[in-house]
Amino acid sequence: QVRLVESGGGLVQAGGSLRLSCVASDFIFTRTDMGWYRQAPGQQRELVARFSAGGSTNYADSVKGRLTISRDNAKNTVYLQMNSLKPEDTGVYYCNGELFGSMYWGQGTQVTVSS
Repeated sequence: QVRLVESGGGLVQAGGSLRLSCVASDFIFTRTDMGWYRQAPGQQRELVARFSAGGSTNYADSVKGRLTISRDNAKNTVYLQMNSLKPEDTGVYYCNGELFGSMYWGQGTQVTVSS
């Protein structure tokens, strides 16, 4: 059974940092495009960052220079390092895997940035 399990969310003051982790199981991880999405209250889920199986990355304009996605294929893990956090970064962060046209989601982890 495919599973994505996130960790690392929490409450932080503006300007602070958090690191999210997502461990994938039962994946052909090295061939899976991995990403982080977030959903703020009352908003649609949006892509934050993506790390393709081929090694390319892309980011939402609002997080460029502050958030960094990385992956460790040996550990089946993708990370999201979040620095200089802003209140508008608040939301539920979801790990996503895309493989052979199928999308997989974690349960989400809450990130709250206080002003």
